[in-house]
Amino acid sequence: MGAGEFGVILVLAFLLIGPERLPEVLAKVKHFVREARKMAEGAKGQLREQMGPEFDDIDWKSYDPRQYDPRRIVREALAEPLEDDDEPARDEPQDRPTYRPAAVYDPARPVPFDTDAT
Repeated sequence: MGAGEFGVILVLAFLLIGPERLPEVLAKVKHFVREARKMAEGAKGQLREQMGPEFDDIDWKSYDPRQYDPRRIVREALAEPLEDDDEPARDEPQDRPTYRPAAVYDPARPVPFDTDAT
């Protein structure tokens, strides 16, 4: 978060909360952030204790959710080739039938009705 976004948030907080209650709310936010950090450090210490030396071998960057940018994932998926190794090439003959479009609706013909299906 940059300085501009932080400034906008402060101005909005000042307008919505008011100048009288703003110091009280900021103190509560500060307390909440400190408690959240303490809880995260406690969980990390407990995990380190339970895992032992294997804890240091973990690549924590691979678990960072910021690396999963949906735009990048879609861009990479669109850039991949369409042909898979399991599918035959398009110029090879295929065993499946060719596509035929569905019949065109003719209002003069009766609508098919299946008594077993209804």
